[in-house]
Amino acid sequence: MTRAETQASETDLIQILTPDGQRQSHETYDAYLGDVDDDMLRCFYRDMALTRRFDQEATALQRQGQLCLWVPLRGQEAAQIGSGRATRPSDYIFPTYREHGVALTRDVSFSEMLRLFRGISGGGWDPRENNFHMYTMVLAAQMPHAAGYGMALNMEQRGWDEARRAKEGNAVVAYFGDGSSTEGETHESMVFASSFNAPVVYFCQNNQWAISVPFEVQSKVPLVKRAAGYGMPGIRVDGNDVLAVLAVTRWALEHARSGKGPVLIEAVTYRLGAHTTADDPTKYRMSEEEAQWAPKDPLIRLETYLRENNLVDDAFFEQLSADANAMAAKVREDAMAFPVPPLAKSFEQVYAEAHPLIQEELAWHLEYEAGFADAAEGEH
Repeated sequence: MTRAETQASETDLIQILTPDGQRQSHETYDAYLGDVDDDMLRCFYRDMALTRRFDQEATALQRQGQLCLWVPLRGQEAAQIGSGRATRPSDYIFPTYREHGVALTRDVSFSEMLRLFRGISGGGWDPRENNFHMYTMVLAAQMPHAAGYGMALNMEQRGWDEARRAKEGNAVVAYFGDGSSTEGETHESMVFASSFNAPVVYFCQNNQWAISVPFEVQSKVPLVKRAAGYGMPGIRVDGNDVLAVLAVTRWALEHARSGKGPVLIEAVTYRLGAHTTADDPTKYRMSEEEAQWAPKDPLIRLETYLRENNLVDDAFFEQLSADANAMAAKVREDAMAFPVPPLAKSFEQVYAEAHPLIQEELAWHLEYEAGFADAAEGEH
């Protein structure tokens, strides 16, 4: 048994929906699931299924040369949907580059998300409309921003008592992976957030692999144990259990909003596919390990629970499949129809004002492009 498997089986792992689809009670976190009815459970499954279908379509687009790169999330849907649905619309989220499911919970258009991966935009959506920040392609660069945003919220809510903060206050959620946990920006962010009691929930999706580096190389202990060093609570949750993730994140957000400071959540999950479409996990990962995690698939787990409790029928899944395929077709149509701006436009977006070095580089680029036109004319 690997260290990752040992950690995933430890008794401190919060779990409400077991891998075989059985629901169990929890003395602390049941209180945060009081509003979860049958309709909400079906919606959670729908969210996860649509996210996975979008992921499949984006992967296909990249393989066909229509995207520069794609970052799959297969296997991490419960961690993202559960945590995303726990937030309020007024909370601000700082994602990495893999939070496609969280984006769905914030009503960010799947189609617009592909502008970035098609290489025609630095983003694709307005963060102010959904309180969902731009994807961060530079590892852990979003982490100090999250701490700063949380510190600003403290200034905005200065003088509020705990009850008002809990009711009206906002919080920040910073997503990162186990690979990012060893970046300096992550450490610095947590130091500042803890020192200034900022309302930040740090949500780590520990998917066991930082590209080709296994988790046991990243950390000799569960990541959640690092929380004590920063003076904040730490919670380990089964990241493939959408109900446990929802409950734990709600607790953490309540803690942060009420002025008690940041929280670290380690969601133990698994990346079922590649790190990105530029990656080949067969070069560094054993098929036996993948086989051990496959039955823990978050969609299979929730589907088992829904079916065994007669909350869905075949018609539900048939309709959902049709809806997902229609969504994927619309995403493909939208992505292929995006206008492609001239590359020279990129030079205008480096600085707010004209910069002599950038203008010099633009002139070189235009001359370089013109050379191709001259060569084409010479052939004729």
